[in-house]
Amino acid sequence: MKLLTFFEDQTYKLGVHSGEGEGILDIAAAVGNVSDMDVEDGVPVTLQAVIEGGANAMDKLRTFVEIAHRADNRFAYIRPESTLTLGPCVTHPNKMICVGLNYRKHAEETGAEIPTYPVLFNKFSNTLASQGDEIPLPKVSSEVDYEAELVIVIGKQAKNVAKEDALSYVLGYCNVNDLSARDLQFRTSQWLTGKSCDKFSPLGPYLVTADEVGDPNQLEIKCIVNGEVRQASNTSDMIFYCDEIVSYISQLMTLVPGDVILTGTPEGVVLGKPVDERVYLQPGDVVTIEIEKLGSLTNTMVAEIEQ
Repeated sequence: MKLLTFFEDQTYKLGVHSGEGEGILDIAAAVGNVSDMDVEDGVPVTLQAVIEGGANAMDKLRTFVEIAHRADNRFAYIRPESTLTLGPCVTHPNKMICVGLNYRKHAEETGAEIPTYPVLFNKFSNTLASQGDEIPLPKVSSEVDYEAELVIVIGKQAKNVAKEDALSYVLGYCNVNDLSARDLQFRTSQWLTGKSCDKFSPLGPYLVTADEVGDPNQLEIKCIVNGEVRQASNTSDMIFYCDEIVSYISQLMTLVPGDVILTGTPEGVVLGKPVDERVYLQPGDVVTIEIEKLGSLTNTMVAEIEQ
């Protein structure tokens, strides 16, 4: 399933992509109103409820969606996606864990050594943004870079899991633009400063369940800036694959439902170009992240406004 969050009446609501050209099934509106429906109790009506409810909540949602799609009055609850104000596809991550230098060609383009272990850092919830959001370029930086990345969304508690079992703990996957202020990132040996500016992690538009994605390390991944393809690679170029990442992190800390793991970016970032060819993001630039099976995430950069 392709799940999304949309914002309406001051709250986040759950939508399910109903198929090509059919729009988004509004779950809260449909629950209790679809004829011949006998599974309304416990059907999650927010994406966070899906995450927190685990396999039981996902099973109830799947059953509901299947029945709703057969109902005579289903079109009353299917809404055009273009009319919705989307939210981040994960609205309340407990942890945002990032893997740096995880594509071989990206490490090579930046002159970095191939890491022996996953390079981990973190972001915070202030960095969350949505499909279509404007992203403020911070006044304290003049070197904001794009990074197309695949995100792993954890679906159940994971601690000390084996690599061969690791993907069974994954709920699904989504796109992110791991925006990075390079001049801030490299002020010190810690990258956090350049990674955690407001809205530096637009996430979405969909959370696609793991069963629909299949092998997460066989997906085309792109970043497009103002119509120009800047990054074009495949998740097969990862140094540490998704199962290795989940297993490794679970040895260090307990992963819980809703944790998100940003798995690194391929080659083609501004930082990888010769110094005299680096043109960082400017107000008005439109950046799209595309990953096979996960849709497109587009945001426009704007100048930061004084508060």
